Amino acid sequence: QVQLVESGGGLVQAGGSLRLSCAASGRTFSNFAMGWFRQAPGKEREFVAAISGGGGSTYYADSVKGRFTISRENTKNTVSLQMNSLKPEDTAVYYCAAARSSVVVTTTPNYWGQGTQVTVSS
Repeated sequence: QVQLVESGGGLVQAGGSLRLSCAASGRTFSNFAMGWFRQAPGKEREFVAAISGGGGSTYYADSVKGRFTISRENTKNTVSLQMNSLKPEDTAVYYCAAARSSVVVTTTPNYWGQGTQVTVSS
């Protein structure tokens, strides 16, 4: 089992920045690819970003490319999502996710956090 706990959500004005963090425990962190998803009210959960176990490969949804950056610190068992130039349409609950492979983590992760709310005001 892998336990994931997100933090860092909040309210920010459009154009602002937020940094989300996810702390993992339970298994060897570097064996897992990590990802971020989000779910806006009335919409399906969608992929945002992912990073491979070693951190050498990253993946982004087109809607956040150039604005969001995913990173990880394997010595601290954490993954972060730096979100810049935020837009009202980025408003959602953001979820941390984990899977054994980078392909799986972008589609059907095995483990999920409880989510953290991000609200961007216009």
